[in-house]
Amino acid sequence: MTRFPPLTAAIATLALPLALAACSSAGQFPSLAMRDFERTGQFEPVRGEDEATSGGEDATGSPLDNTAFADGELDARLEALLASARKANARFEADRPSAERAVARAGSVSSDSWAAAQIAVSDLETSRSTAMTALADLDRLYADSRDAAPLEISPQTEAIAEARGQVANWVSAQDAVLVALAAKLRG
Repeated sequence: MTRFPPLTAAIATLALPLALAACSSAGQFPSLAMRDFERTGQFEPVRGEDEATSGGEDATGSPLDNTAFADGELDARLEALLASARKANARFEADRPSAERAVARAGSVSSDSWAAAQIAVSDLETSRSTAMTALADLDRLYADSRDAAPLEISPQTEAIAEARGQVANWVSAQDAVLVALAAKLRG
């Protein structure tokens, strides 16, 4: 056991309370008591918040909300989401051959050719992410539609499901390509 000289022990004994006092402040702290919405379990949004934008925007920039669609509005939104996913799929398919060539030429890990192949695969993943965003928006529309009528499948729900299935097929095919390319890069 190490013994401190008496003067050092005295200084430490006096300095400790001063150091701890310096850490405190005289400011107001928030109460830790339960707030009203914690007691009731319900939270009310801030007044004046626009409900149409509170759900965010879909891949086309249209606001997402849980309201029913006016005539033609759903068709327009579905077509815009399909067009976004179709464009992403076309870009993916256009970039695919060059990525496959780059992966086939890839040398050992960290070589220039390997890095070029990684960049080419990343470009494909970027195209896929745009399609994934459209798919996520379609998933949300589908879930909202099913929540609105859980016991029956409405024509709106069928239209959403059809568009969702088409985009999901594109994304699934893109996933298979990316998995195969990543496996080749690993070795």
